[in-house]
Amino acid sequence: MAKLHINNRKKVSHINPEIYGHFSEHLGRCIYEGIYVGENSEIPNINGMRCDVVEALKELQVPVLRWPGGCFADEYHWKDGIGPKETRKKMINTHWGGVIEDNSFGTHEFFELARQLGCKTYINGNVGSGTVQEMSEWVEYMTFSGVSPMADLRKKNGHEEAWHVDYFGVGNENWGCGGNMRPSYYADLYRRYQTYVRNYNPEHPIFKVCGGANVEDYHWTKTVLDVTHDHTPKEFHGFMDGLSLHYYVHPEGWEIKGSATEFDDKVWYKTLAKALFMDELVTKHGKIMDTYDPDKKIGMIVDEWGTWYTCEPGTNPGFLYQQSTVRDALVAGLTLNVFNKHSDRVKMANLAQMVNVLQSVILTDGDKMIKTPTYHVMHQYRYHQDGDLLASDLADVTMIQSEEWSVPQVTESVSEDTNGVITVTLNNCSITDAEKVELSFADGCYEVFEASVVTGEIHAHNTFDAPEVVKEVPFADYVNKDATVDVTLPPASVTMLRLKRVAR
Repeated sequence: MAKLHINNRKKVSHINPEIYGHFSEHLGRCIYEGIYVGENSEIPNINGMRCDVVEALKELQVPVLRWPGGCFADEYHWKDGIGPKETRKKMINTHWGGVIEDNSFGTHEFFELARQLGCKTYINGNVGSGTVQEMSEWVEYMTFSGVSPMADLRKKNGHEEAWHVDYFGVGNENWGCGGNMRPSYYADLYRRYQTYVRNYNPEHPIFKVCGGANVEDYHWTKTVLDVTHDHTPKEFHGFMDGLSLHYYVHPEGWEIKGSATEFDDKVWYKTLAKALFMDELVTKHGKIMDTYDPDKKIGMIVDEWGTWYTCEPGTNPGFLYQQSTVRDALVAGLTLNVFNKHSDRVKMANLAQMVNVLQSVILTDGDKMIKTPTYHVMHQYRYHQDGDLLASDLADVTMIQSEEWSVPQVTESVSEDTNGVITVTLNNCSITDAEKVELSFADGCYEVFEASVVTGEIHAHNTFDAPEVVKEVPFADYVNKDATVDVTLPPASVTMLRLKRVAR
């Protein structure tokens, strides 16, 4: 039996809601068909946004949405996506599938989507092929409420009031698709470009995100911080508020990747081990950041994460459309537990991507929509949003060995909300074995009053003909005792428990 001791006297850090953020790129059927169908579509919509998708996403309490990319961001010229739709420029999306991008979804449509979702906005600007002037004018167009050429243009295009841009990324993957830059060169560009991302509303300042590393490129992190923080003020706010990190799980490596639905037990454990590599990445990049920012004023922004498999047979390989199984549910649970436990440094994360692309939470086909196993895990974990991470210690955990790969059978994270309710999320990585976990507390007695689980055969997934094969269901395999709670986790499962203090 594993033993989880929860020190409810010790709050470690605050879990920003934005850790549960999402990412929507002009890639495949994420925006078009997935989220946006246009005002004249027969699919029920409000101002072009699919009603079924928006309602499902609202249940997740989406805290923030990143747009327009991704690699697309550094070839996106925002003026192509404003004004009358019949006059907007058409282009070829050279990054993703070679299809026509008609720019019918642009700045105004993004803010309408954010309004419907009730979420914060995260805009990625174009450094790779764009100018300082272009980026500066976009910020002015979106956020300036006074008299100016760009504010006047926004009003002419039908939106009198300025919007709030909560987060702004200065470029994306500038080590690769965003320009193939060296870190020192990008860092100098960041210093220049961010200067002109003006805070026109001092009461709602823009949180500026610097383009960070790809996976374990620690040299990039160190060099960028060296250059950006040479002779800069000690007060980072308004200069660099966040530094990004990108990591995708490729079970069989970057070139082959592997199937989303056909894999053996060894690949299951290999995938979960690679998901847990996120903990090492956050730790090591975080230590470099500590050298420059010991007070942790700069947030680590993991704005692209998730599984990336070989696309589904018969689909456009540039659309990155893949299925989502119980394996993806475990990847989501493991990764979110890592982010929770590093919430002193990780301030935002964005699952890639929201609909129809990579580890999406929703898949669509015409007027049909299904929720993936990942959706149901994100729904379970929503209770961690805006909570305080509690110190916890998991002992007597079995390590599962699969040749060179090793994973703990159980992982966890624990938070407490403002009402004193404790949320515990537990992952059982074993394909075959249930595991008992004894929960104990440093102070007082607690009992479970609500619980759910996402589980199933490891290849199980939802289809448009069978949309509820894998879903979140009530969980009852626990016993509230006098001073402890005993929980039995089914194999291959993500379990969520909510507990309240009781008198004994």
